[in-house]
Amino acid sequence: MTDVPITSVLVANRGEIARRIFATCRRRGLDTVAVFSDADAGSPHVREADAAVRLPGVAPAETYLRGDLIIEAAKRAGADAVHPGYGFLSEQADFARAVQAAGLVWIGPGPEAIAAMGSKVAAKRQMAAAGVPVLADLDPSAVTEADLPVLVKASAGGGGRGMRVVRALADLETAVASASREAAAAFGDPTVFCERFVESGHHVEVQIVADAHGTVWALGERECSLQRRHQKVIEEAPAPLVERIGGDLRARLLAAGRAAAAAVGYLGAGTVEFLADSAGNFWFLEMNTRLQVEHPVTECVTGVDLVALQLDVAAGRALTGAEPAMTGHAIEARLYAESPAEDWRPQTGTVVTFDIPQVTARFADPGQEGIRLDSGVEERSVVGTHYDAMLAKVVAYAPTREAAARRLAAALRRARIHGLTTNRDLLVASLRHPVFLAGTADTGFYTSHPPAVLTPGTGLEPTLGALVAALSDAAAERVGQAEDDRVTPLLPGLRSGFRNIPVGYRSRTYAVGPDEIEVRYRFGRAGLELDRMTGIDLVEATAEQVVLDVDGVHRRWRVGRFTAGDGERLVVDGPHGSIELRRVPRFTDPATQVPAGALVAGLPGTVVRVQVRPGDVVVAGQPLVWLEAMKMEHAVHAPADGTVTDLPVVVGQQVAQGTLLAVVDSGDD
Repeated sequence: MTDVPITSVLVANRGEIARRIFATCRRRGLDTVAVFSDADAGSPHVREADAAVRLPGVAPAETYLRGDLIIEAAKRAGADAVHPGYGFLSEQADFARAVQAAGLVWIGPGPEAIAAMGSKVAAKRQMAAAGVPVLADLDPSAVTEADLPVLVKASAGGGGRGMRVVRALADLETAVASASREAAAAFGDPTVFCERFVESGHHVEVQIVADAHGTVWALGERECSLQRRHQKVIEEAPAPLVERIGGDLRARLLAAGRAAAAAVGYLGAGTVEFLADSAGNFWFLEMNTRLQVEHPVTECVTGVDLVALQLDVAAGRALTGAEPAMTGHAIEARLYAESPAEDWRPQTGTVVTFDIPQVTARFADPGQEGIRLDSGVEERSVVGTHYDAMLAKVVAYAPTREAAARRLAAALRRARIHGLTTNRDLLVASLRHPVFLAGTADTGFYTSHPPAVLTPGTGLEPTLGALVAALSDAAAERVGQAEDDRVTPLLPGLRSGFRNIPVGYRSRTYAVGPDEIEVRYRFGRAGLELDRMTGIDLVEATAEQVVLDVDGVHRRWRVGRFTAGDGERLVVDGPHGSIELRRVPRFTDPATQVPAGALVAGLPGTVVRVQVRPGDVVVAGQPLVWLEAMKMEHAVHAPADGTVTDLPVVVGQQVAQGTLLAVVDSGDD
């Protein structure tokens, strides 16, 4: 294969991965071309590209999944190569063929390899023939009690979509139907199959890179066992399981990765995923014929730019030198806009503040050690329902695993992220959990350690947070006062308010979730006086910052504000935790009230299934309505036993966040 010149690269993707690829292209002196849907018109990846082409519409099926429009965009913008990123069309053999047929360079494996690995069923057969260990497929119609539990999986695609764990035969038919619908929506292929579900497995994968000259590199392994809904949350390299077991496990894994690549004549970067147990046995899961989301941890421990290697291989260049080895330890946390405590419900809204501290590199290896940030959002970015809810990948690299975990947890804890709910507190709790730190966490970690158990105590204590918010609000109210209005030097922005005649306490109320907290305070001869709180004195307060003396220790918090649909929110951030509060008005607007037993949409989406009718008797926890948002189905459950008295939605209806979906009358006043 002779060298093929590449001068301009179109990235057939969006968000974080588009920005990541652009970063390497800029370092290589290559021009960059973005494509964007109407929903992404103001996104950072569009602004950073040298040229950008609009794909009319917002849904993936009419934008990022339209290969014909993307190829046309490449030609119009003068690109001579197409990089697919991950997701969307990255593992579509027909798209790769179309790119090549259009005379463009395809920065990825050959269409034949993509097709061979595109069906998990066919891929497992081919891997078995190549001597790679596999789990046997099970026909969903032939599953028996003896086979349980089983995992229903989409044959095409990945990312946890189209996957269901089934523990009872009675649930199998529903799980297959639901997984098939989700797979069809995400990948255009409804085919699903079953395999034995390994309860306490470890997800270990091998990063491979192969050129057209017969060289195949295995760039170490990663472990991605901490997952929710079969989607990875925390990834690291090297794999703790491999480090713990030792022996020849790493050599066997890397050899299996190379064998898998050779079996399909692979070119470029790819990942061979395995399920392993604590005894050192492992089985092939799938081969991702693309760049992985978690590729930064491999870049950190090897010092290799995987996108640069993709460009080299696509241009026909050979891999030179020795196969890179791993040094140090890297851990990546995926920061999502989601509410883990509410069954990992995706969140939508505007990113008001986005500040990750101690970042030493963006979209690049941080060098000796540091924090790397790969993000698809910035302040004022809008997170909608059409695409994945991942905001950023935060990666720590350090000489040891302990140091990397500590550094990453600290960076996340000190981050300021306002405007929508995220999984930040869950990430911090996970990184500091003894099971994770021991390196023994498996794929069942969040089943045995659910968010409701992990996250209490990780944020700022609500009562203290409400006090900080109250003092900040009090300071903010005085900003517009007359110039001759005296302020106590110790309290810039906030007057002491002291009077010779005692006055009553000032009261302010804030809500944290469903709980309301009343703060009662006044300023007396000795300074700040609190009702029902002791050991706290005010050092300084402005609208943006509050310093308190808490039991003789000065502590500082920053305060941010934004407006949400249900009123003004305040976010209090400090080194030991953050909390979001809603200011509770003194008088309630009757128009905001909803009927008792009302179920409302937690996020915008499309109603894809309704299982009840008005008059039906339901039990607590029974799924009533399903919404599709961000390419996944979300069930809405009955809050209590009762009767469905109202059901104002129908299948196919688009609903906004807060839309009434159903009313269940429990008979309890």
